[in-house]
Amino acid sequence: MTSTTDNNSAASKKDRPIAISVKNVFKQFTIPHEKISTLRSAFVNFFKRNSYESFYALKDVSFEVKKGEFFGIIGRNGSGKSTLLKILAGVYTANKGVININGLVSPFLELGIGFNPELSGRDNIYLNATVLGLCEKEIDEKFDSIVAFSELERFIDQKIKNYSSGMQVRLAFSVAIHANREILLMDEVLAVGDSNFQSKCLREFVRYKDMGKTVILVTHDISTMRKYCDRAMLLRSGEVVMIGSAEEVANGYIYQNMSDEERRVMRDQEMARIKEQKGAKGSKAEDAERDGDGGKAVVITGVEFLDKNGKPKNVFVSGDDMSIRVYFKQHKEVAELNFGLAIYNDDGNYAFGVNTFMDEVDTQKYKKNGYCQVDYKNIPLRTNSYYVGFAIYGDNVHNAYDYVPRMKSFQVFSKDKNFGMVNIGYKWN
Repeated sequence: MTSTTDNNSAASKKDRPIAISVKNVFKQFTIPHEKISTLRSAFVNFFKRNSYESFYALKDVSFEVKKGEFFGIIGRNGSGKSTLLKILAGVYTANKGVININGLVSPFLELGIGFNPELSGRDNIYLNATVLGLCEKEIDEKFDSIVAFSELERFIDQKIKNYSSGMQVRLAFSVAIHANREILLMDEVLAVGDSNFQSKCLREFVRYKDMGKTVILVTHDISTMRKYCDRAMLLRSGEVVMIGSAEEVANGYIYQNMSDEERRVMRDQEMARIKEQKGAKGSKAEDAERDGDGGKAVVITGVEFLDKNGKPKNVFVSGDDMSIRVYFKQHKEVAELNFGLAIYNDDGNYAFGVNTFMDEVDTQKYKKNGYCQVDYKNIPLRTNSYYVGFAIYGDNVHNAYDYVPRMKSFQVFSKDKNFGMVNIGYKWN
């Protein structure tokens, strides 16, 4: 049953005024094909027609952020996250589109970039805070708090050029957080500094959020986004892929990365196949570390993962059907042939294993086909990378003809947020 308070809270969030509105924004950069770095090259190329390439960092980006919302922006390198934040901060101008910002902005983009290395930390506080719009009286009132938050009391009268990069960021962050703006823009600023300082910064952002201020966070840290963001946006190649709850967007980002990994694996496999055809050494089962009798009787030659339609696949969703097919060659006839297949997670923890000896399977058909296959229904594995080990033996599991403990990896993506290796159906009672 939903309480009246919860309904009122949800309604109040929905009715909040818009802090940032971005509609159909495009940002184009021009990339020269020739680099001119010397006076001589400038003279030589003066009469030449230089060639350029147009590159769209952002393409038709639209979204809204409500006042008091903690909004995350995530995506792979080159997706346009930092470009978008710099447009919001006024560093860049969009080529096309409409941007409305309702409130003063405090950008946490390249902290400390305006510091004078020859001045002390004390003088740079006044310099940086003035740039952010504070008057001298306001800086005087906040000075002790700025220094205390940065934890640099002992070094405040040293020149900035003697600070480490982490110390400079801490000081710049402390100044920016005390600028008392309505909107905070953060671009991976927590990547520098120790974990205790990062935690302190995040607690400060939560306090700002409770005060009704708006926070935009660009990050690669999925756990941070899940923990602090109300909503999020996933960018890819300058375009909006999805906007939704932090959990939905985090899942979309994970699945996107796994799909990219699958394409990479498929490309690598194709390259290995081409090399093998040309006579070069490829990444085949023959090249893996193994045990047994050296493949004198039977040798494992390869493995592939298949979807429910029998097509090769390397990334699965928890609950999918999956088949593992292992190929082998017989160099001489053996009286009995048995197979064992085991699945491990990337840390080497044993997930599940089967073998034809215990299951009393007639393996004569496998001898004819040159491969054996195990079909799994509704795989319950959670998000992780897994690999398979495979063994071929006779009537004694301790004496293998061939054994490859780590053959090939596959990925599993799960929307389940719980911990562990497998999804088990449950309900609280």
